[in-house]
Amino acid sequence: MEGALGLLRIRVRRGINLAIRDSCTSSDPFVVVTMGSQACESNFSRKLKTKLVTDNCNPIWNDELTLSIKDPDVPIKLEVFDKDTFTRDDPMGEAEIDIKPYLECLQMGLQDLPTGTKVGRVQPNRKNYLADESCIVWNNGKIIQDMCLRLGNVECGELEVQVEWIDIPGHRDLRSSEMP
Repeated sequence: MEGALGLLRIRVRRGINLAIRDSCTSSDPFVVVTMGSQACESNFSRKLKTKLVTDNCNPIWNDELTLSIKDPDVPIKLEVFDKDTFTRDDPMGEAEIDIKPYLECLQMGLQDLPTGTKVGRVQPNRKNYLADESCIVWNNGKIIQDMCLRLGNVECGELEVQVEWIDIPGHRDLRSSEMP
């Protein structure tokens, strides 16, 4: 993990009203998460994937995926696909997460706040995929951000995700330094 600032845990919670891709009735969705050309360092994969949920346009994954963060300016890309057995998986939309507002809150050096304290807010706009305001919250000694992302390049669908920072022992602490 040379050159990494830290790790980002991404909880892909659920999909909401995802597009139908199978025989006009449902879909078999899974989510692929990438950041630039980074790979998952723990399993040497080129992409991180959630589990497959069959026959469901409102899947609940509750999967935790972890990315090594080297450049905070590179957005995290989430792509939803419908699993197909004999043909290429069908795209079901995509979204991006800009982690810079989250990292700015992390660098405030906050501590000992009451659980549930909102330390930042990100509003939906034309440059992000947020469906609603996203709050960055102090939660049991950690800063987390919950997001509902509107999928792009598709007729409908949203993803609920949460991000949480994980420091790497032996690396510089992001909370006590400036971002590159």
